[in-house]
Amino acid sequence: MRARTPHPRNTYVLYLIPGALAFLAVIVVPLAMNLYYSFTSWQGVGTPTWTGLDNYRALMKDSQFWASFRHSLSMVLAMAVIPTAVGLVLAAALFDFVARHFGTRLASVLRACFYLPQVLPITVAGIVWSWILAPDNGSLNDLLKSVGLRSLQQDWLGDPKFALYSVMAVMVWVQLGFPVVIFMAGLQRIDPALQEAAELDGASWWRRFWHVTLPQLRPEIHVVMLWCTIAALKVFGAVYVLTKGGPADATNVPSYFSFATFFEKTQVGYGSAIATVMTLIILALAVVGLRFQTRAEEAQ
Repeated sequence: MRARTPHPRNTYVLYLIPGALAFLAVIVVPLAMNLYYSFTSWQGVGTPTWTGLDNYRALMKDSQFWASFRHSLSMVLAMAVIPTAVGLVLAAALFDFVARHFGTRLASVLRACFYLPQVLPITVAGIVWSWILAPDNGSLNDLLKSVGLRSLQQDWLGDPKFALYSVMAVMVWVQLGFPVVIFMAGLQRIDPALQEAAELDGASWWRRFWHVTLPQLRPEIHVVMLWCTIAALKVFGAVYVLTKGGPADATNVPSYFSFATFFEKTQVGYGSAIATVMTLIILALAVVGLRFQTRAEEAQ
């Protein structure tokens, strides 16, 4: 009797098992443990003490948490709003002007240059920028001194008045390449006849950009804004390398606040509560953003 050949669909499940196990070990189990610890009081050793919602009640009254959350909103401006707006203009300029007058090779090289900070490890980029922004022998202060603007020299990362803006500027530099690449890819799917028709009607480059390019790039804009906003809300590496949340908590963000509470203060339960709240905020933002994008696509 001939052996029964397994159905191909049944064999597909076998290929999903390694990924499912990895997802369970890396995502589900740590998330469940974090959620459990957020309802306890624990120092990292011994037996956790169940405290219910006490950590969350304390968190809602914690001025330091709300200050860090306001700083994360500033990061949304630096990592989502500004890169999206500037990236749109840069992508359109590279696609419409540079590629047309100087060739697609130069446009591709410039696009790669803009994207390079995304490839660099954030630790390397942070260390380089800490050298540039150093108060004594940093490149920026030396440049200001050499051009006669000594009065503008500052302790860019050590002064609470400038530290957050300095970190925001670094994050604009880091994040800018991602929108440029996505928007240039989106520009390639736009029918050139639309641009040609608008140009024949006498529309300037800016009017063509505003009335033709932007409406056609709505899906890419939604993706970039959602992706970059989520990245801004969970930003950690740059803050850790550049300022460690200082000076005087001027650059503290929820992800670093959770890390410091968890590992430095050994308040594991409270740190887990911070991480849980931010996870819920990011999940809610992702669901709302995806639903908004789906409705916009259906309406279009």
